Amino acid sequence: MMDLLLSLDLATDRDTRDLGARLAKVVQAGDCLALRGDLGAGKTSLARGLISTYLDSDTEVPSPTFTLVQRYQPDPDEQPDAPELLHFDLYRLEDPEDVWELGWEELDEVISLVEWPDKAGPHLSPRHLDIHIIIIGDHRRAHVSASPTTNWKSRLHDF
Repeated sequence: MMDLLLSLDLATDRDTRDLGARLAKVVQAGDCLALRGDLGAGKTSLARGLISTYLDSDTEVPSPTFTLVQRYQPDPDEQPDAPELLHFDLYRLEDPEDVWELGWEELDEVISLVEWPDKAGPHLSPRHLDIHIIIIGDHRRAHVSASPTTNWKSRLHDF
């Protein structure tokens, strides 16, 4: 069972990126963010905001639709203890077992963003933060949920 932690209006793409930027300030090694929503809902925009802020750079953040996973390593001189970040897009994944070919075994050591997390089947971390972006007319709404057994509620307290 998941507890709804936040429900946020995202009137613009900039709002969606800003949500990602705010999340970048609370993520840590072992975190998995499950990004849900229809095509065009803003999952990749949220990921771009998070990744750019996390890396503290204007790094180009392509959608991993065709590569299935993109890796981002923070600058060791600027962020020596920051874990690597993996951005998965599982839309084209045929079988949940295929996640193991993408570096899935590293999830306890990295920060992971997972678009189309249902495709991971039983391999999605039970400790994930669920971010479901819903299109409502010309704007979006993000519902952020997590299991009550996680520490996400306290980490997102100031949102």
